[in-house]
Amino acid sequence: METVAVPAELRARLAAWRQEGRRIGLVPTMGYLHEGHLRLIDLARERADRVVATIFVNPLQFGPREDLSRYPRDLDRDRALLAERGTDLLFTPTVEVMYPEPVEVRLEPGAMASRWEGAVRPGHFSGVLTVVAKLFHLVGPDVACFGQKDFQQAALIRRMVRDLDWPIELVVGSTVREGDGLALSSRNVYLGPEDRIRARLLSAALRSAQRAWRDGIADAGGIAAAARAVFGTDPTVTVDYIAVADPDTLEPVATVSPSTVVMVAARIGTTRLIDNAILDQPIP
Repeated sequence: METVAVPAELRARLAAWRQEGRRIGLVPTMGYLHEGHLRLIDLARERADRVVATIFVNPLQFGPREDLSRYPRDLDRDRALLAERGTDLLFTPTVEVMYPEPVEVRLEPGAMASRWEGAVRPGHFSGVLTVVAKLFHLVGPDVACFGQKDFQQAALIRRMVRDLDWPIELVVGSTVREGDGLALSSRNVYLGPEDRIRARLLSAALRSAQRAWRDGIADAGGIAAAARAVFGTDPTVTVDYIAVADPDTLEPVATVSPSTVVMVAARIGTTRLIDNAILDQPIP
């Protein structure tokens, strides 16, 4: 695996592959990789001849009181994991490379970004879509892979690809979990032993919502109440939202269907975690 840090070197490697007729896959990340990221590398390898991973902690998607400065980083570890998984090229730009001047033009999403994460983190999705658009322009991938854990993000990127007519196959990989159900996240490293136990409430709440649906509850309020009851067992956990929504539009629904998504966000101590599940796709 080769590592490059500036766009000119990245484009030179990509141009050579394109001349050979290679299909290119892209996996954008912010680093501090876990098995969920590496499964996306696997998905890209299944669909492309060459796989490009990127590691860039994007300041545009962090709010002023969020964890940009302490976001976990370990480039040497990440590089070794990506090489072992068969990544062909790693792009590791600095902030100065990605944003050499103050950012004047950004992508601004519409209603799909106004709820849930967008309401809690104003400006977050504008920062996400702007950096993903830059990476799409730099790499020009045939296929790009993202994780289901960031469900709203993936839905917005899918809509961006469609609205802006990018000829990119978008693949969303299933959430990878610990044995007790906790979704893998780079931010899990923040959790102390007691908070790590509390963090299981997110997947437990989603399982409760799925059980309610299997038991015949069809109204969104009842599904949300089943999830909220689980969080209510620990008053130290602060729930940001429980969303019961259409998986494509992210609009809240009144009556659920098998494909309805339930998204949750909660604060465990000083750590904010998100998770989601489709009603007819049981959490392992």
